[in-house]
Amino acid sequence: MAEQKLLHARDTISGQEGRAYATINNNKEEMFYVKKLEAKVEKEKAEIKALGRRGTQSKAKGWKGTGSMTIYYITTLFREMMNEYMVSGKDTYFDITVTNEDPSSSVGMQTVIIKNVNLDSVIMASLDTGSDTLEEEISFTFDGIEIKDRFKAPSMN
Repeated sequence: MAEQKLLHARDTISGQEGRAYATINNNKEEMFYVKKLEAKVEKEKAEIKALGRRGTQSKAKGWKGTGSMTIYYITTLFREMMNEYMVSGKDTYFDITVTNEDPSSSVGMQTVIIKNVNLDSVIMASLDTGSDTLEEEISFTFDGIEIKDRFKAPSMN
């Protein structure tokens, strides 16, 4: 009889154990101000109807990369990028490297590079008398990823 595999709690990844870097115009910016970052890919699908089938089938026809990040309101970097676009029409595309690495876990680390990130919206100024810390939500699109490091299977010990 095969031994049953179990996931140990220690092998899950803590959301605080990670790093993010933006590479903008060949300059590497540590994104220590990130509170939450998420990038996802959604397939675009065509609906296909065929004779002899009552149901609708789906066929992938492309994909779209979107994301968002919640950051503490302590950097002017993204406001400057948006202002550059507003003033000159020059848009900025950059990469974000995200590494998840929890030293308590046996799965090691995962590093994903989000390619050609382009900002959708940026808060240009903010005040909030009811907030202990100012934060901002920034949405973006991207057009590719590169997986540099992959998680390993958890240890079964």
